[in-house]
Amino acid sequence: MKIALCHFRVGETDGVSLEMDKWKKALEQLGHEVIFIAGSDKRGEAEIIPELHYQYAINNKIVQQAYGQTEYPWSEEKLRGRILMVAELIEQALLEIIRCRAIDVLIPNNILSLGWGLPAGIGFVNAIKKSKVKAICHHHDFYWERDLYAHPNHKMIEDMLKDYFPPVHPRIEHVCINSIAQGELKSRHGVEADVVPNVFDFDHDLMKVDDYNREMRREFGIQNSDIVLLQATRVVERKAIEIAIDYAAALEKKRDLLVNQKCYNGESFTEKSHIYLVLAGQSESPEYLKKLKLYALEKGVKIKDISSNVEPERSENTEEKKFSLWDVYTMADLVTYPSILEGWGNQFLEALVAKLPVAVYKYPVYQSDIEKYQFNVLSFGHQHQSDNNWVRVDEEKIEKAADESIKYLLDADYRTKQVEENYNTAKRELSIDGLQKMLAKIF
Repeated sequence: MKIALCHFRVGETDGVSLEMDKWKKALEQLGHEVIFIAGSDKRGEAEIIPELHYQYAINNKIVQQAYGQTEYPWSEEKLRGRILMVAELIEQALLEIIRCRAIDVLIPNNILSLGWGLPAGIGFVNAIKKSKVKAICHHHDFYWERDLYAHPNHKMIEDMLKDYFPPVHPRIEHVCINSIAQGELKSRHGVEADVVPNVFDFDHDLMKVDDYNREMRREFGIQNSDIVLLQATRVVERKAIEIAIDYAAALEKKRDLLVNQKCYNGESFTEKSHIYLVLAGQSESPEYLKKLKLYALEKGVKIKDISSNVEPERSENTEEKKFSLWDVYTMADLVTYPSILEGWGNQFLEALVAKLPVAVYKYPVYQSDIEKYQFNVLSFGHQHQSDNNWVRVDEEKIEKAADESIKYLLDADYRTKQVEENYNTAKRELSIDGLQKMLAKIF
């Protein structure tokens, strides 16, 4: 079959883009021909629909009018008109791609679930109905899971969300990435969905030290004797990175247990050594990033924001050397994953594959879909308080995670045993081979 994987963007480090690459490989191994359709593509291989771009100007205004607060609110009729105008452009562009590329199956990723692109959702559904293609909607996140989209400003928007996000149609099937979403979809829309978790491509040893990344720490002013806590996710509020700062601060207070000790990697932690929290993901909330940096300063935590030097793929054809997301893991000693809300958890899985200890907040999907694998993790617990989108967890959990981290940093045998167990479990349960088997049943 000729299959089109569709999303707002392709070739970036967000979880949806990364997961689409894995689906493409698995589907091609099953003998299908696969292309991308997106609003932007850093690799230059997708069919582009400009109105589908994640930051398309008119859609940003529509989102503000539909969900946010604005000084100059549009009338409901004007809002409807703008949505349908952009939806028509997307529909026509999509119909043309379907015709020219002879597409048999569309796989929209989050386009028909999240509610960010109201015109995109309507445009896709209309194109599916008119073209007679089949669709398998891959839902990573739903609008009802996000505060922004769950409380729209107009009854009209509520109706659009119910009708299109997701749509119910005989030629449209549904895939969720966790069992919680599967249950919600059934209860809200009466729709049966398959569950396909996030996976990793174990065929490629991407997270290894080589000549390109060997001096990566030096590039960012980090010594080999320093300790790097890696926050590889994007910088957005639901990632709760303030918890990682609290954890780094707790570890900093225990530095006396590390000073003059030989670490797992043979390096000695000295009086002059530092503990860094490294932010590798792009910021999608400048105010939140600013708040995090101020909080780190207050807590005495050293932050390194290297996101401007991290791209989906390596690049030396720029003024500054660009590293891939996979390169970043090679410089880490521990990974922090304090998210309070995830559809599944790409960066969590990547930490396991990189054979790094990971400190994790046990968000709902972790408890429902990941806990069963019994991975060895440093835990921030599963309960939190939130005050104005600023998250706190039990201080005792932070302290315990910091205490356990000392053993991971100093005891090489213990560390190796724990991370190897994680890696082997992940490879057995969450590989491309497993994805291929799941997709073979669906298709």
